[in-house]
Amino acid sequence: MNQPRYDLSGRVAFISGASAGIGAHLARLYAAAGAAVVLGARRLERCEALAAQITAAGGRALAVPLDVTEEPSLIAAFDAAEAAFGAPDVVVANAGIGTGGRSTDVPLDSLRALVDTNFTGLYLSAREGAKRMIAAGSRESERGRIILIGSMTAHMSNQGDAAYAALKAGVEHLGRQFAREWIRLGINVNTVHPGIIPTGSNADWFAGARGEAQIAGLPRRRLVDLGALDDIMLLLAADASRQLTGTAITIDDGQSL
Repeated sequence: MNQPRYDLSGRVAFISGASAGIGAHLARLYAAAGAAVVLGARRLERCEALAAQITAAGGRALAVPLDVTEEPSLIAAFDAAEAAFGAPDVVVANAGIGTGGRSTDVPLDSLRALVDTNFTGLYLSAREGAKRMIAAGSRESERGRIILIGSMTAHMSNQGDAAYAALKAGVEHLGRQFAREWIRLGINVNTVHPGIIPTGSNADWFAGARGEAQIAGLPRRRLVDLGALDDIMLLLAADASRQLTGTAITIDDGQSL
C-alpha cells in the first residue's frame, strides 16, 4: 500500500461492515494513515483476524461484534470503542446488503432486510456516532466526520435493483439532512457513491462469461479499483475537509454515464 497523503494520527475511526470488501480496505487504509480503527461487523472472526494483522503491522485496531439493524448492538460497539480508544472522530457507515430481482418478485422479508440494513442501520450508525462526537466536544474541535457509503445506482434506473437504488438515493439525501442538522455541532457529513468494485462477494460473477459481458458493456470496459476510493476517503476523514460537508461524490470511472 502506498503511503497515505493525509495524516489521521490521533483520530479514532469506527467502520461498520469492516469484515470484508470496502470496509476492510478502509480499515487498513486508515490504520496506515495513523488512525486507531474500530472494525464492526456480524462476522466478528473476520474483523478479529484483520485487527490482528493491523496490530502486528504496528497499528491500533479493535474488533467489535456489530449488527447495525439492532440499536443495542450499535450502542455496545461504540461503548467498546470508547473504552479502548476514546470517542470516535470518524464514522464510516458502510454496512450494507444487496438483493436483486424484479420488483414484482422480491419477497417482503428480503425487502424489509434491505431497508433495515441499508437505510435504518446506516441512519442508526451515523446517529450514534454523532451523539458520541457531540458529547466529546465536536462543537469546539470541529473534528467530527461521518461518511455514508452509497452507490452509483442512486443516480441510475436499472432492472432488478429498484429498492436498492432508491435506498441509496435516500442515503444521499439523508447525508444532506444530517449535515444541515449537525453543521453547528462540528460534524461534517458526506456521502460517497462507489461504482462496481470487484470484492469477494462478486468476484466469481465477474470471472464468468456473463460478468465479463457486463464489464464489456461499461463505458471504459473495466471495474473500479478498490484503491480509487483512497484519496477521497482519506480527505473526508482528515482536517483538510473542515469546510466540506453535505456533499455526495461518485467514484465510478464513468460507469453510471
